[in-house]
Amino acid sequence: MTRFIPAGLVMLRFAIAPLLLWDASDRQVTGWFIAGYVIAVLSDIFDGIIARRLKVSTAQLRQADGWADVCLYTCVAASAWLVYPEVVIAFRLPLIALLVAQVTLYAFCVVKYGKAPSYHTYTAKAWGLGLFVAAIALFGFGQGVWLWLAIGLGLVNSIEEIIMTLVLPTWHHDVLSLKHALDLQNRDKSVAVKE
Repeated sequence: MTRFIPAGLVMLRFAIAPLLLWDASDRQVTGWFIAGYVIAVLSDIFDGIIARRLKVSTAQLRQADGWADVCLYTCVAASAWLVYPEVVIAFRLPLIALLVAQVTLYAFCVVKYGKAPSYHTYTAKAWGLGLFVAAIALFGFGQGVWLWLAIGLGLVNSIEEIIMTLVLPTWHHDVLSLKHALDLQNRDKSVAVKE
């Protein structure tokens, strides 16, 4: 039964995301928004840790984890637009740049591999931390300045993962960095030569 815990944590994030948007639908958030968001972030941290510990970290689970993140942060972004539209407008150009970088990454992966990226890199983890800080600052204290941190880390992550997609000949999940991608590229080349 414990082997289903990671999948349950991913599903929890899918369930919480629309509830955050619902809480923000009246253009303000309650204390539940922060609590729900913190629970969602904790589920994101622990699903991978528990999956690796239980040895159930499959490609399908990691892809579902990535889609749960997309769902969560789409709802958080929509909530920000509803509650703090002036902040979103003030950050529109860097946010558009980040959106273009993310769409480019997804497009490259889908064209090259036929599926979305699922790298879960160190820079993605740093970006997640930046998003956490920015969301808590915005929804908890009305401070938008921390969006600079989240956007900057998001751009670094997007660029690294675009380069990784260009480097890796085949789709891989859980590739922690560009260095790891280069190591995989060399391994894949060695296997191809031996065959």
